Amino acid sequence: MNSQKSWIICCFFNFLIACTFGLVMRLLYLFPVDFINYSFLLHAHSHVAMLGWVYLIVYVLIVRFFIPKEKSQKPIYNRLFWLTEFSVIGMMIAFPIQGYALFSIIFSTMHILLSYVFCRLVWKDSLNDKSPSQKILLVSVLFMILSTFGVWCLGPAVSTLGKQSAFYQIAIQFFLHFQFNGWFLWAILALFLKQFQQKIEEKQFKKFYFLLITSTLLTVTFPIRWFIENDILNVINAFGVILQLMAFISFYRMLKPQINSFTSSLDKITKLVYCLAVFSLGLKIGIQLLTIFPNIAEVSHQIRNFVIGFIHLTTLGIITGFLFGILLQNKILSADSSILKIGVKCFIGGYILTEILLFVQGWFLFLEKGIIPFYYQNILIFSIFLVLGLVLIMLSIINFKSHNLSNR
Repeated sequence: MNSQKSWIICCFFNFLIACTFGLVMRLLYLFPVDFINYSFLLHAHSHVAMLGWVYLIVYVLIVRFFIPKEKSQKPIYNRLFWLTEFSVIGMMIAFPIQGYALFSIIFSTMHILLSYVFCRLVWKDSLNDKSPSQKILLVSVLFMILSTFGVWCLGPAVSTLGKQSAFYQIAIQFFLHFQFNGWFLWAILALFLKQFQQKIEEKQFKKFYFLLITSTLLTVTFPIRWFIENDILNVINAFGVILQLMAFISFYRMLKPQINSFTSSLDKITKLVYCLAVFSLGLKIGIQLLTIFPNIAEVSHQIRNFVIGFIHLTTLGIITGFLFGILLQNKILSADSSILKIGVKCFIGGYILTEILLFVQGWFLFLEKGIIPFYYQNILIFSIFLVLGLVLIMLSIINFKSHNLSNR
């Protein structure tokens, strides 16, 4: 098995494990057991999804699209990938057993240190072409480094003020904000932009680039205001989300001349996942615009269903949607495979159904109408579709013998 195919199978394996942890968490609501700690499993689920699936598949695609062939074949990239996977497996085992404790902290710290090595390699080895996608990639790397400052603040926060302190909670939210809205989203946009062959209009790009950087920096105030009551934070967040809307309007205008030729080259299943990703992105921007209103901003983090729904909207809808599209467009996943088509549709169905149920249940709680009948049973069934979809996608990758999975 060539290294790139084994990398991709490994990423999907991590994704499958993360989704399985999520499924077990749904199961625990119906059949609680003493020997499984829900909160430990939640830590495992989130870490493996973020660092085992999103981080590593982005790693694979950055190496493929941004690192020249002669440099990408250096042993360091293969060693670094498997060392990072070792840290993920460590978290996969340690978190469900002990939660945040010695071994899970060792493996998560190891992952951060390895990510710094990757940042250095990308900065040194990636194409020095000053193209829009290259500029976006380098910003994503800077946001990744910035996000880790939040993690390094956790130790001092616990030792000085404790886990319940605003400092500790803000440090976590700082990390999550710049991981999701900085590193992951910017890396996805860089990879997506790389799929457009024609030259991008420079003026529109500069406008988009400036607006989105400013918006990403300003909107970190949204989670901070959960722990610090200050009207200025509300104003800064409102300004940030409006700039974000303007940024993506510029992004659309920038790509508009190429959209028809781009979509005409795609097969149906690739179009489907790209449409899902774009729709989810639009929904995310819309939800963030609603947080301008203080009462909605307050409810958005107090009702757990809204929080989970929004996180899944970002990770499964936007990030995974764009990743699936890029993998299919470049024949890294075979769009001709009937198993893959069923798997992708199954995964999308599970995602849409769980999102609808999460947000409707959140709305019921907001209106004080209690729990929807058979809510826990239904969300468990819908979550099975996500896991089943990933199993079928993995089977199609294992069976897929193509030069597209070779080391370029």
